[in-house]
Amino acid sequence: MSNRLSRLVPATAETPVRSAKPSHPEKHWRLPTDWREMLIGYGLILPSFWVFLVFYYGPAFFLFYIAFFHWNIFASQSQFVGLHNFAILFHQPVFWLSLFNTAYYVVLVVPVTTLLALALALLLRESAGLRGGGVTRALVFLPHVTPVVATSIIWVWIFNPNFGLANALLRVLHLPALNWLASTHWALPSVMIYTVWHSVGLYTVLFLAGLATIPRHVLEAAQMDGARGWLAFRRILWPLMGPITFFVVILVSINTMQTFSQIYTLTGGPHGGAGGPAFATTTDSLLIYQTAFLYLHFSLASAMSVVLFGLILALTLVQKLIADRFVFYR
Repeated sequence: MSNRLSRLVPATAETPVRSAKPSHPEKHWRLPTDWREMLIGYGLILPSFWVFLVFYYGPAFFLFYIAFFHWNIFASQSQFVGLHNFAILFHQPVFWLSLFNTAYYVVLVVPVTTLLALALALLLRESAGLRGGGVTRALVFLPHVTPVVATSIIWVWIFNPNFGLANALLRVLHLPALNWLASTHWALPSVMIYTVWHSVGLYTVLFLAGLATIPRHVLEAAQMDGARGWLAFRRILWPLMGPITFFVVILVSINTMQTFSQIYTLTGGPHGGAGGPAFATTTDSLLIYQTAFLYLHFSLASAMSVVLFGLILALTLVQKLIADRFVFYR
């Protein structure tokens, strides 16, 4: 109605005509889409981040802190001592013996576990189409999911020098019986046997996953060119398996250097306490536990942990440098 009147009534000085202007909505400032998604993502992971910060990263940083202090759990104050804890360690023969046992343990377990896992993966890959292949894979992986403490107790009976299964097998083969866990020469190899048995299933599955990524047509083309058996493995499979092999070696090395549960369970009891006999199975991880929770020297145990962390980091970097020369990624 007002529009009709405005057309009929002429414009005068008292009644100016307003020009029609398009109405624009007010613009509100908003974050870019990338920033909003990033903030939402960080908000979703914030609860889990606090759990990691409090129960993982916090204790790790505190460990590095008390490694340079004279710290007592029953005292309210700590005294800064610098590198004094490390100086004490390097003058302890038991600490050097634990490093030697750790190195001996790693040098034997890592290649044996890696090669055995690769061999099992190749066998399982060839038998994938046969009846019972899935059951065989489950049986290979089964030891890894069993509790370490429970199976270690079973292996204590297997290694029993009087009526154990290990010596019974040696007698069948007309070999002399061994005093497995009670011998300074055979105690650590006994732990190695158990470790390989318990962990090889996991790395076999990893190798199977790596083999599944290799295209079938590559192997078929190699077979048509005459590459079979060992030649096909050496020229085709092994180079293509380089990344997963590097990952498995890193994982086996780190897990082996931190081995604790099976050593503590297998070598305890009647064999002179965990780490025995005569410190034959005392690795760095076990010595850290004994120093902290048996003798309550938490600062020294923290210094040992820092040294072990440095050794694991150095070994990983060396393996990375070697892998950069021989491993290529597709």
